[in-house]
Amino acid sequence: MGELLVRREGAVGTILFSNVARHNAMTYAMWHEFPERLHELDADPSVRVIVLTGDGDQAFVSGADISQFQQNREEEGMQQAYDRALVTAFRAPSRCEKPVIAKVHGYCIGGGLGIAAGCDLRLCSDKAVFRMPAARMGLGYAFSGMQRFVALMGPANAADIFFSARSFDAADALRMGFVQRVLPVGALDAAVAEYCNGIAGNAPLAVESAKRSIVEALLDESRRDMTAVQGLFEAAGESEDHEEASIAFMEKREPVFKGR
Repeated sequence: MGELLVRREGAVGTILFSNVARHNAMTYAMWHEFPERLHELDADPSVRVIVLTGDGDQAFVSGADISQFQQNREEEGMQQAYDRALVTAFRAPSRCEKPVIAKVHGYCIGGGLGIAAGCDLRLCSDKAVFRMPAARMGLGYAFSGMQRFVALMGPANAADIFFSARSFDAADALRMGFVQRVLPVGALDAAVAEYCNGIAGNAPLAVESAKRSIVEALLDESRRDMTAVQGLFEAAGESEDHEEASIAFMEKREPVFKGR
C-alpha cells in the first residue's frame, strides 16, 4: 500500500511518494494526505525549501492507482470525493509560503505530471519520461489544472501533450518549458540538494514575497490579493534580514538570515 514519507535534512523538507510496486501510483489516501503533509512542512520554521520526489529509481509518480478506479466509480459520492482530492492536491504546492520543487526521475505520468505542474520549479534527470494519458482514458481535465499547464508550457505545447497523449522525454520537457533543468541521472540528487541549499541560504521573507507575487500574477486580476502581495513586499523591506544583508555587504561576509 502506498504512503507518503516525510524527511527533514537541514533546511530542506522532502515528501517522498512511496508505492514502489506500482511505480509510486497515488492511492486515494495518498492524494488526501498530501496537502496535510505539505502544510506541516510549510509551517515548520526550520524548513525553508520543500522537495517532492518519488521512492526508488523508477518513478516520480506514475499517476493515480488504477486499481482503485472501478471502486471509486461504483461507490456513491466516491468519484466526486476523489476528484476533489486531486484538485486540492494539485493546488497545494502553490498555497505553500515556501518554494516547492519537484525532483523528477523515471516516470512522471498523469497525476504525477499534475503534481509536478503545481510546483514552483521542476528539475529532472535525463532518464525522466513524461506523459498525460487522459485522452487515452476518456477523461477530461479540470480547468484549473489546464490553466497551470498553459501558463507553464504555452497553449500549443499543452495542446500537444493533451491531444496526442504521447510520451515525451526530458529534452522535450526542457524545450517546452515544463522543466527548468535536466541533469544526468547520477547527478540529480546532488544538484537538487545544492540548488535547494542555495535557496535556503537566501532571506526567507524575500523568497516568500517573490513566490506570492508569482502565484498572484498567474490569477485573473479580479482574484488577486494585492493586499497580501504588498504586505509581504513591505515586510521584506523592513525586515531584520534586509538590515543584515546591508551590514554583511559592507563587512564583505555572507549574510545570516533569520526570517524576520
